[in-house]
Amino acid sequence: MAPPPHPRWLLLPLLLLAAAVAPTGADDLVSELQSLRARSPSGVIHLTDTSVTRFLSAPSARRPYSVLVFFDAASLHSKPDLHLPQLRTEFALLSASFLAHNPGSGDLFFADIEFAESQHSFHQFGVNSLPHIRLIRPEHTSLGGSEQMDQSHFSRLADSMSEFVESRTGLEVGPIVRPPLLSRNQIILIGILFLISIPFMIKRIVEGETLLHDRRVWMAGALFVYFFSVSGGMYGIIRHTPMFLTDRQDPDKLVFFYQGSGMQLGAEGFAVGFLYTLVGLMIAGVTHLLVRVESLQTQRFAMLAVMAIGWWAVRKVVYLDNWKTGYSIHTFWPSSWR
Repeated sequence: MAPPPHPRWLLLPLLLLAAAVAPTGADDLVSELQSLRARSPSGVIHLTDTSVTRFLSAPSARRPYSVLVFFDAASLHSKPDLHLPQLRTEFALLSASFLAHNPGSGDLFFADIEFAESQHSFHQFGVNSLPHIRLIRPEHTSLGGSEQMDQSHFSRLADSMSEFVESRTGLEVGPIVRPPLLSRNQIILIGILFLISIPFMIKRIVEGETLLHDRRVWMAGALFVYFFSVSGGMYGIIRHTPMFLTDRQDPDKLVFFYQGSGMQLGAEGFAVGFLYTLVGLMIAGVTHLLVRVESLQTQRFAMLAVMAIGWWAVRKVVYLDNWKTGYSIHTFWPSSWR
């Protein structure tokens, strides 16, 4: 009969078993996330139901980091009103910019979840419409209690997302690092084509046959500059303002006018710019064209039409300004008239 095993022979299996069932420490989770982040070109970690449970559902004591999660659905990328591909690209720029200015940081991570493969996670977070971004901080004890990014923080894409992250986490994202519009080879090609075209351009300029010699082009350019200025086009380019948003209550409904002075959509700027341009064109028509009309009856009819349309346009602008900002225009009469 064989002798019973010595207790020292049982020590190693017991230690291995204890290590297997022991909870993962905070440093281990941070190291795993940093390793996953290093494998992504933009630093965005792709999560599934399993990894969500491991990295986001862990107790706060073992989760000393924040995670900004982008909820995606490949099946909805074809819907232009949601702008999911564009927002996903801006989210990746936000992640890459944070990583560029905070290399090796273990305080904040960026991740995405795809609906088709992680429907259980969508249910846990309570996500029922897209676009949707959540911030899970260490103090959040449940996924449903995490903080949702408001629609207004999508207005300027990565820049407004950065403001949300900095205000909620106290971490500095830094300037958004965007790739150049043209590559080095494209710039060289454009330069060569420009050098080749110089003799032809000089010949056309000398003969006075360029578009710059056509006053119709100058008039159209002046109208464009005026419309671009009064519609807030430059503001939209600088702030990356979307043309419209998706209604949070009804995903099939589009929002073209956003009530509140904190954000302006491109559609409402163009609408007000159109009204300004319409009034300007009517005044120009009255002062330059209508005065050449010989028929007095035609002049009177045109003036009445201009006055009516001008009153409607100004009234519309005043109404939209009051609806958006709450500011009201008051009439002040001279004291001698009272």
